[in-house]
Amino acid sequence: MYKRRAIALLITIFFIMAISVILGLSLKQIKDAKEEVAQEKFTLQTSVLLDDILNILKKSADLDSIVKDNSKDSLFIFLSEASFIPFESSGVSIIIELSSARAAFNVNSLVDVQGKLDRGKIDSLLNYMSVYYINSSYVDMLIDSISKTEEDIYYNTDIFNENPTLFRNYITSKSHLDTINNFYMKSYNDNALDQINFEELFYFTIDKNVKIDLNYATIETWRLLIGCDEIRAEQLNAAGGSYSKVEDLLLSEDEKLTLSNFNVSYYEPYLDVKVEINEGSSSSKVRFEYDMKNKKGSNFVYEL
Repeated sequence: MYKRRAIALLITIFFIMAISVILGLSLKQIKDAKEEVAQEKFTLQTSVLLDDILNILKKSADLDSIVKDNSKDSLFIFLSEASFIPFESSGVSIIIELSSARAAFNVNSLVDVQGKLDRGKIDSLLNYMSVYYINSSYVDMLIDSISKTEEDIYYNTDIFNENPTLFRNYITSKSHLDTINNFYMKSYNDNALDQINFEELFYFTIDKNVKIDLNYATIETWRLLIGCDEIRAEQLNAAGGSYSKVEDLLLSEDEKLTLSNFNVSYYEPYLDVKVEINEGSSSSKVRFEYDMKNKKGSNFVYEL
């Protein structure tokens, strides 16, 4: 066990060293072309750096080793040690944050791939929202927002009357969710949603079959998964990294039954990658998911 942890720690150190060297070379090349155009240069710079980060991930022998060993322990150590990588050169600062992309609940899975309501997940979410005294119509709005677009479809709420162009096949991002949340709060004159940390609760992807990695499940995710209070959720979250099977969770029979409503796992090699780039008054943020097995990035969100 100790030998495996030592190897995993070395993998993390080599990864951080590699990413620092490659980004340093990229920034030097960008600096040489600095005189050309300001904003266009910064946009190009963001693109170049993002390509380099993707290439680092794809070519990393360290990440390949984690996948090859199929080791939840190595992945946990890697994410614990390399979760925050700051870098600065030539007046450009870069912050890279790595975490599990399977730590929260995919809100789009409230409706399954056949377009049918998933009553187990919906009931769990209704129970979670009731703790904050949030009207059940909010969950109806979420369901409306992930239903297929049809001419004569019956919607549970009037969200599309005020937002006729709102995308409604699935919820694409936190920004998309904010539009839904703002409509709810305006319609019901209720700010209760502000109490919820949606960054920890919801994840957004069109793939309704993704699993929640219980070794990284957030406190809010645990509260949703088993209907527990915050103290119980904090305990389960704090023990993350030690789970290999359901027995390790020490759940009650009722908690196990509630958990069975969700697709869960104990090893999901998917990274949530956040990149922030700053130079003077210019800044950009990019967030995407990286599939370590297939070496692919997806679900890109840009803020320039």
